[in-house]
Amino acid sequence: MSQDNEPQDQQPLEENTNQEVITKITGMYKDWFLDYASYVILERAVPAIEDGFKPVHRRIMQSMKDLDDGRYNKVANIVGHTMQYHPHGDASIGDAMVQVGQKELLIDTQGNWGNILTGDSAAAPRYIEARLSKFALEVLYSPKVTEWQASYDGRRKEPINLPVKFPLLLNQGAEGIAVGLSTKILPHNFNELIDASVNHLKGKRFKIYPDFPTAGEMDISNYNDGLRGGKVRVRAKINQQDKNTLVITEIPYSTTTSTLIESIIKANEKGKIKIKHIEDNTAEHVEILIHLPNNISPDKTIDALFAFTNCEISISPLCCVIIDHKPHFIGVSEILRLSTDHTVELLKKELEIKYDELQEQWHFASLERIFIEKRIYREIEEEETWDGVIRAIDEGLKPHIAHLKRAVNEEDITRLTEIRIKRISKFDLDKAQQKIEALEDEITQVQYNLDHLIEFSISYFEKLKKDYGGGRERKTEIRLFEDIEATKVVIRNTKLYVNRKEGFVGTSLKKDEYVTDCSDIDDIICFMEDGTMMVTKVDTKAFVGKNIIHVAVFKKKDKRTIYNMIYKDGGKGTTYIKRFAVTSITRDKIYDVAKGRSGSKVFYFSANPNGEAEKVTVYLRQVGSIKKLKFEVDFADQLIKGRGAKGNIVTKHPVKKVELKEEGVSTLKPRKIWFDEVVKRLNVEGRGDLLGSFKGEDRLLLVTQNGIIKTIIPELTTRFDEAYILMEKWDPNRPITAVYWEGERERYYVKRFLVENKEKEESIITDHEKSQLELVSTDEIPVLEIIYRKQRNKEQRPNEELNLEEFISVKGIKAMGNQLTTEKVTQLNLLDPIVPEIDDNEEEEEADNEETSTQEENHNTSEENKNSENQGSLFD
Repeated sequence: MSQDNEPQDQQPLEENTNQEVITKITGMYKDWFLDYASYVILERAVPAIEDGFKPVHRRIMQSMKDLDDGRYNKVANIVGHTMQYHPHGDASIGDAMVQVGQKELLIDTQGNWGNILTGDSAAAPRYIEARLSKFALEVLYSPKVTEWQASYDGRRKEPINLPVKFPLLLNQGAEGIAVGLSTKILPHNFNELIDASVNHLKGKRFKIYPDFPTAGEMDISNYNDGLRGGKVRVRAKINQQDKNTLVITEIPYSTTTSTLIESIIKANEKGKIKIKHIEDNTAEHVEILIHLPNNISPDKTIDALFAFTNCEISISPLCCVIIDHKPHFIGVSEILRLSTDHTVELLKKELEIKYDELQEQWHFASLERIFIEKRIYREIEEEETWDGVIRAIDEGLKPHIAHLKRAVNEEDITRLTEIRIKRISKFDLDKAQQKIEALEDEITQVQYNLDHLIEFSISYFEKLKKDYGGGRERKTEIRLFEDIEATKVVIRNTKLYVNRKEGFVGTSLKKDEYVTDCSDIDDIICFMEDGTMMVTKVDTKAFVGKNIIHVAVFKKKDKRTIYNMIYKDGGKGTTYIKRFAVTSITRDKIYDVAKGRSGSKVFYFSANPNGEAEKVTVYLRQVGSIKKLKFEVDFADQLIKGRGAKGNIVTKHPVKKVELKEEGVSTLKPRKIWFDEVVKRLNVEGRGDLLGSFKGEDRLLLVTQNGIIKTIIPELTTRFDEAYILMEKWDPNRPITAVYWEGERERYYVKRFLVENKEKEESIITDHEKSQLELVSTDEIPVLEIIYRKQRNKEQRPNEELNLEEFISVKGIKAMGNQLTTEKVTQLNLLDPIVPEIDDNEEEEEADNEETSTQEENHNTSEENKNSENQGSLFD
């Protein structure tokens, strides 16, 4: 056999014997790959836009409809029935059916269908059962509007597409790998899809976002409508149970508790995080307990879990669907529009079919009434042939059918002859008329629905939400995620050593000087005695430069670590003083922090994590007629400049040595800290609400809705997952006022107190289960408005304003406080506080303080101006 249009060469083997034909195969496989690719795309991997099903799922649902009798069927039986439609084995059908069943929408399951949380597989098909859900029966099937085609062996008819009247594809999601393309449509929320469909029909804008059955948290800022290039970040829900225990209650989509725990164990083995052990108590709900060693920060560990484990994953959606027998890449919003419009078309077809059926019912009911009421059946008694019977009935009907909406045909007359004598004898004219009128009412309603198709479609969607939307609220919380820097949360899992004289740093130099704990992803900053500096990656052994005077873990963009240095410029040069920060570098590049001249030497160097400025003593060599061989230098007098600044002159005379005289305090301004409500994190970039300016010892006051109060050091890695009703800079001397409902006595109480133990977390309300915090204030003189409830047969008590400072004195934090009132209260409101009066002496004292502050500020400004002259000698 030869391929069309291909040349053939025939070569005789033996004369006068059978000949063998040799055919070239060039081009024989030319179209086969394309045919295979088309088959996989259209018939295996990519869902259709019309119903959201791949062929295997469509055939399963049709088989379940064939077998549906309201009772459960063995899955093995359903799989066997589906094989009449599906040209593949039972395993693929069974797996596909379990996937649909686990989504708990179309299939009512019974038995062990597996667990999407733990990854446990379903029991064998012979052990589990299924039937169609009520939702599936209502939404998926409508045989009269379904288009059918022959099955693969031609023995049965199967639907080309099921008439699904719901955006099922977006609700269920889909994933498949075809030839040359793939699809990944994320699942969306049932009720939100219906709301979006209604908005589309009303001409309003809508936005839809994924919602995962495993819940968790999700950042959809780069979702990109589900198109190629988009990304969704999904996180587990992690809370702190106590200071040494974390609990995971929700996991990211596409992970299981097993894979999640495995990733945590691997991160622990690599030293990225540090945990004692993990307990998996997952059953119906996720519960993974992570036990931490002592002195390990829970907040940092949570961030590390997100950074180094599957507690945070990134999902890249790719919406590909079959439209008109071709794959198309479109966004989820367009899928919803097409699906909603398709639902409207299906509803229209169903209404049109119903309208025609009602018209036929009305037509025959009217004919039947005429046939019996006018006794036309008697006119056929004398007829001897069938044609005569038909003719007699036709002639008898003609005077009475003017009101009918179509002509009477032979089929109508044949049906009239099939009416039984018993029915004729018991015919009730009134009931017949009522039936006709009822049909007319139905016809009118269907016609109205057709004329108002959009309104009818909206009502249809709203009914779906009412009937089936209960319990299908959003599971996945949408929020913005903060970016976690791995270097800030990684556990220091190795030790760093230094050989100062030879100039080596690394983790393998265990015989040399220990520096600090570090991680294998850290950068190390090194300063050498000749005034050079280098930043390099942590390694087993690396050369940075001889005579190392300082080595530490380098923090990028760190503006608060200030380096103080006194150095000699060149072999016989001038001695300079400088203060600088190192915020950005190129790794493994040598930088000069001195002027770079040969023979330069650093006499004094210190690294100060909070900008401390110490005092040092400078000793000069006895050269010539120098009288003052010792003097002090205060680094606080120097401005903080860039790494490359030369600095100010200390002396032009030879320096013998420089020694520390006195430790200094920070010269940096208090750090302003903001709270970003969106990501629930502190920051210093100005996002969110300003909490205040904090020095090293300042703390943050926090009060939760359930009455827990505590103070914390405002670290930027702290997580704020709870709902705080008060978050502000803590003033230890300012009383806190709380109004709460006491559950046992069923009365409102007021208390004023100071936080006595700043390290302890305490409750400011009683332990009764019905006790709850109403209001809390740090105002000096808070004012409370009480709105009383109207009592029956009593005069309305007017609203009352209460000065809470006068109402109760400051007591201990454990005190119950004073009862507010015995009357029934409708509402409590905090009003503007009373501003305390300041006496004349205090005003004069404040004025003196302001004047002193201004003088100090002017003095500092003049010092800064003086220091800005790099060449100016300070001490010569």
